[in-house]
Amino acid sequence: MVVNPGAGLRREQQRWSWEYPVGPRWLLCGDIGADSSDDVPLALCAEIEGLFADAPADRLTAPVQRVRLLGCRPEPALLAALDALGQSSKAGLRRRRIRGEVHAVATDGSAGRVIDAVVSGTVNAAGPSRLGAGLLDVTVDMGAREPLPTGILDILEHWRTGRPSRRNLWAGYDRELRHRWAGVALGHSLSAPDGQPGTTYDLDGRFVTDIEGFYCAIGEAINGPGGYFGWNLDALEDCLRGDFGAQTPFRLAWHNSAIAREHLVAGNDRRRPGPAITLEYLLDMLTKHRIEINLH
Repeated sequence: MVVNPGAGLRREQQRWSWEYPVGPRWLLCGDIGADSSDDVPLALCAEIEGLFADAPADRLTAPVQRVRLLGCRPEPALLAALDALGQSSKAGLRRRRIRGEVHAVATDGSAGRVIDAVVSGTVNAAGPSRLGAGLLDVTVDMGAREPLPTGILDILEHWRTGRPSRRNLWAGYDRELRHRWAGVALGHSLSAPDGQPGTTYDLDGRFVTDIEGFYCAIGEAINGPGGYFGWNLDALEDCLRGDFGAQTPFRLAWHNSAIAREHLVAGNDRRRPGPAITLEYLLDMLTKHRIEINLH
């Protein structure tokens, strides 16, 4: 159950209690029923089987057909869906439809959203779990959906006991997982006042060998270890408008900028379709937003 369910609390301020020795690791929040648009807690779970899987060497990953919520403590909304198990009518099927965004639960009971992690489908089975008396293992038919890389689980461990305490913990990841790092940072970003206009922020450029590294680095320059300040160009543009830790105009001291100058060059982007984002493009974009950039 939620420890402090007072009205008006943002999810980042809520804390979840759990009386079992295993977990919880995940919180599902969303809605039940095909026509519902609520955003309510659905369940706390020790594990979610099938949501994360790595692509084999041929890069062809089998789509997820179903997931299992293991060691699941259903909240009232999901209990209503479980009550409809065995009902094959259209109404019964609608009652068993769920869509839950996945949040990672930290050791203090707080929960941060895992971007792109969604359990969406039809509940088709439930039974007692070996993970604790009163817990359930719930099976959800998902249809075809690409799994998320297991590297996200390693990234989430850096937030397990609170925000990361050191910068550049993302530096050893490849481009895909650097992108996921910035997504985890977004899911764990906290509401805080912007810095004062004119503030100088130091960007550690030693590991900016790709555009994903830039997003990770500027997030930490503005908001400290594990900080978020965009994870694509559109998101960066949003952040530059304020309410994400910095208010323009400000100064950006870009250290070891020669690394980015060597790697952020023109050509085709091998990770996503389209031209690569160059250092010159970033500098022009930042300058247009009244950011004074000092390259070191």
